[in-house]
Amino acid sequence: MENAPERQGEREESGMAQGGTRAPSGLRRALRRIALVLLVLLVAPYGLILLYAPGFVHPVSTLMLRDVVLRGGYDRQWTPFEKISPHLVRSVMVSEDGQFCAHDGVDWVQMRGVVQDALEGETTRGASTIPMQTVKNLFLWNGRFFLRKLLELPLALTADVVWSKRRIMEIYLNIAEWGPGIYGAEAAARHHFGVSAANLSRRQAALLAVSLPNPFDRNPAKPGRGLKRLATLIERRAGASADYITCLYP
Repeated sequence: MENAPERQGEREESGMAQGGTRAPSGLRRALRRIALVLLVLLVAPYGLILLYAPGFVHPVSTLMLRDVVLRGGYDRQWTPFEKISPHLVRSVMVSEDGQFCAHDGVDWVQMRGVVQDALEGETTRGASTIPMQTVKNLFLWNGRFFLRKLLELPLALTADVVWSKRRIMEIYLNIAEWGPGIYGAEAAARHHFGVSAANLSRRQAALLAVSLPNPFDRNPAKPGRGLKRLATLIERRAGASADYITCLYP
C-alpha cells in the first residue's frame, strides 16, 4: 500500500509527459501538411508546362482566374499564332524582348546588369523576357517581389526547353492583359480598334505593344503624345527586325 501513491504519481507524470507531446506532435503534422501543400504548389507549374505544350491546349492565367472571381469573367478569344498579325508579333518582340530568339528563356546579360544595379543601390530596370512574363502570368503574381523572381527564372528556363519559340509567343499573346478584363491579341484588337488580330496595321500593332507595360493607364486607342512617340519608335524597329525574329518567321 505504501507504493500506491508513488505508482499513482508515476502514472500522473507519465500522463503529463504524454499530454505534453500531443501538441508538438499535432504541430508537426500541421507543418508537414503545409510543407506538402507548398511542395505541390512549387512542382505543379512544371507539370502544367508539359500539359500546355500541345497547340490545342488553351491555357488561362492567374489574372484571368482572378477576374473570374472578382469580375465574373473576362474577354479572351484564343487565336493561333499564324492568325495573329506579324506586325503585332514583331512589335511585341522588339518592345518587350529584343533578344527573344537568342536567349534560353532568360537574358543573362540584362539580368547581370539588374543585379549589379541592385548591389550598388541604384534603381533597377526591367529585365523580364517574354518567357519570364509568360510563366509569371500563367503561374505567379504581379508586383516586384524577390521570391517571385526566384520562382520565375527556373520556370522560364523550363518553358523555353519544353515549348518552341512560336508556342511561347502564341501563349503570351493570348494571355497578355490589354485592359480590365481584356486578354489576348484578338480581344485587344477588337476592343481597341474594332478589327481582328490578323488585320492589325503596323501602327495599331505598335500602339498595342507599347501599352503592354501598363495597360490600365496606356490606352492604345487614345494614345497621348508620349505613347505616340514610343509607338513610332517601335514601329520603326519592328520594320527592321527581320534578322532578330527568324525563330518565329524563318
